[in-house]
Order: sequence, then C-alpha cells, then structure tokens
Amino acid sequence: MKQDRFLTGILIGIAVLVVAALAVFFTRNDTQTYLSEDTPEGVTHNYVVAVLNKDYEKAYTYLADLDNKPTYEQFRDAFIKGMVNPDNAAMDIGGSEITGDTASVEVAIVYNPSDPFSTGYRDVQRAVLVMQGGAWKLSSMPTYYFWDYSWYTEQPR
Repeated sequence: MKQDRFLTGILIGIAVLVVAALAVFFTRNDTQTYLSEDTPEGVTHNYVVAVLNKDYEKAYTYLADLDNKPTYEQFRDAFIKGMVNPDNAAMDIGGSEITGDTASVEVAIVYNPSDPFSTGYRDVQRAVLVMQGGAWKLSSMPTYYFWDYSWYTEQPR
C-alpha cells in the first residue's frame, strides 16, 4: 500500500513536469526582437534578425554604401537561390571595438551538430562596420551563412 502511494506520487510528479515543459514550449516567443541601431552590436544583431525573418529589404538597409555594393536584387537572390544560407547556423553577437568611423563586432557562428552524438561548435569571427551619415553600416560579415563573399569585392572582367 505504501509503495502504491509512492509510485502514484512519482507518476503525478512526472505528469506535472511534462505539462510544465509543454506549457513553456508552446508559450515561448519564437520571434527575435530588433535592438537600438545606435551601436555596432545593435546594427549587426538587427541585420541577422532581418535575414532570419527573410525581411531582405530591411536587411539591405544595414549595408554600407561602398564600392561594389550589391544591388538589392543581387542581395535578395543570394538568399533565395541558397548561395547564402542562414538556416544551418545561429549567430551570437559579442562586443565591439570602435576606432574612429570604423567598428568591428565579434560574431560567433554556432554550427549545429550533424548527428545526435556530435556537439556543435563555435567559430568566432568579426563583422566590420563603418559610420555613414551618422549611422553604423555593415561593410563585411563572416561569409556563407549571412554574407556572400562576392559582395563589396571587385569582380573580374
């Protein structure tokens, strides 16, 4: 009789944990929010959020107006055609270093594991921003997941 109460208590405890886990899962907020754009970290974060939300027009506004800037169509097509694919990784935005009108922001690309027995890994790189018209704009980011290597580079003729 005492064991039946103990077993019942364990089963009730498990049921409460399952219900709590389901409630947290279904009530969590899946959308990322935009940050203030007055810091290099905020601009980098907002660019990543816009790309993940497939809001390419907004993401394009964060690009610097420099030589060999891609057109909006080239920018959007890089994502649509899969040349740039942010779906396979996540990005953590770190701190920044500002030197005059240039800033670099630490970005850690978090790669998902390819199987259940592997762990993901982080690749820490830097995004570069320039001050233009009183606003920070991206001039380079780590390539492939959020940036195309051909943007801002002179193409051979």
